Amino acid sequence: MKDLFGKAILDYQTHNSPEDLITETSISEADEMSVTYLFRDFKEMPKLEQKALQLAKGKVLDVGCGAGSHALYLQEKGFDITAIDISENAIKACELRGLKNCKVSDVLDLDTSEKFDTILLLMNGTGIFGKMNHIPAFLQKLKSLLNEGGQILIDSSDLIYMYDQDEDGAYEVPANGYYGELTFTIQYKGETEDTFDWLYLDYNTLQNAAIANGLECKLILEGEHFDYLAKLTI
Repeated sequence: MKDLFGKAILDYQTHNSPEDLITETSISEADEMSVTYLFRDFKEMPKLEQKALQLAKGKVLDVGCGAGSHALYLQEKGFDITAIDISENAIKACELRGLKNCKVSDVLDLDTSEKFDTILLLMNGTGIFGKMNHIPAFLQKLKSLLNEGGQILIDSSDLIYMYDQDEDGAYEVPANGYYGELTFTIQYKGETEDTFDWLYLDYNTLQNAAIANGLECKLILEGEHFDYLAKLTI
């Protein structure tokens, strides 16, 4: 991977002529995304993210922290927060922004000897699962990182609205595979990133997966556009 997402974050942080990211998915055309959005402060965040940060308690792990905006907010509030991302460039930017405890890591590689009271997966947190058949491995890993009484706060969107409906109102979703399984391609400064899998989950599917993996699932908040925040507990 060329880590173009991380490159854009680091360019923005170091004032190295950042440009918009261009994202394209298997079900949507190319769309521009301003990297400034990743540096938003609390009052600029969607309500789902604000709610998740307000619910954070104890020792916190931020998975896929990106530019570190969520982790920085909690650090300023005095939380013991660890932030991880697979992007080296993003973690460099987080360090430059003053995040004390951040590292390059895949959540699946974390040592389970360290436990957390809150695990955050925000900005379509289910995305990192990639595909439906990877969900159990991720949920079991996240579960193993929780302290007793701990919580996983995760958000996603139901992409059913992206599909056409037939005369009877039924959605015309792909016959093979789950309709929230997408492939993403990112372009930045004329370079094209390798395509990667990204998963959007509707709430019922997440809830069923959670139950199947020994977790309770509660709907915390619904957003304005098919998006939601959920809490998973043991």
